[in-house]
Amino acid sequence: MTKKVSPSIDEWLKQAKADSRALQEGMFLVHNGVVRQTPKAKVRQGLDDGSSVKGMEFAYDAVKVDAAIAETYKMEGIFYVKVWLNEGQLDVGDDIMYVLIGGDIRPHVVDALQFLVGKIKTECVDEIEQKL
Repeated sequence: MTKKVSPSIDEWLKQAKADSRALQEGMFLVHNGVVRQTPKAKVRQGLDDGSSVKGMEFAYDAVKVDAAIAETYKMEGIFYVKVWLNEGQLDVGDDIMYVLIGGDIRPHVVDALQFLVGKIKTECVDEIEQKL
């Protein structure tokens, strides 16, 4: 698998604002996850083995991602959801994912973004850090 070319967030926002549901939306949030040099175990659990990340092998289950998106659309006040996931061998600094959520008010959009990114990270992807 070869990594993909990242999408244009400007284009995504233009598409979202042209959508038939756009008149109900008062907010859009974008998440851009990238490969970081600091290992996940250090950032999340404070475990420092002295290593650094040089890259990552990344894959995802499209059916699970689609199901997570469908669940997000059922959340109160959410009218627009778009997800892009990379794949293959990624380097530090490469984009892992983009998520765009459009909804009526800030609390609904923030909750939906937290929900969807969390679900993708915990249930839909396989990430294998490669360390130095």
